[in-house]
Amino acid sequence: MAAPSRPPRVLFICTGNICRSPTAHALLLHKAKAAGLAVEVDSAAIQSDSRGWPADERAVAQALRRGVAMPERGARQVRQRDFEHYDHVIGMTRHHCETLRGLAPGQAAKVRMLLDSDVPDPWYGSEADFSHAFDLIERGVDSLLESLSKP
Repeated sequence: MAAPSRPPRVLFICTGNICRSPTAHALLLHKAKAAGLAVEVDSAAIQSDSRGWPADERAVAQALRRGVAMPERGARQVRQRDFEHYDHVIGMTRHHCETLRGLAPGQAAKVRMLLDSDVPDPWYGSEADFSHAFDLIERGVDSLLESLSKP
């Protein structure tokens, strides 16, 4: 009898872990649960500036407007052990992915972008920028969920 396989492990990365990566984290949890797919999800930052901060209130509001609950957690910086633990390390921009590959060159194959193009940082923008970022992240999460659902 074969041992049960563990759920896929996904880590989303953005600059501060307060806007884009927590949104992706929340969306994947929400959509995986609706699809009946077990998945382990977390998010982290490239930088340490916002360590411990909650998700940006504008990102939280955008998610809630769309029926998605943001996990309550503080921002954290990516750690070396994350590259060992997670199967998929997903950056929001090319720069994030380049930085991640530099941090763990032996685990570079696990690193990829959420989309083919950068998800712009809405931090300095308006509500419309947060809405646009959410739409892009949702498109990337939908694609990821589809790939995780395949045997």
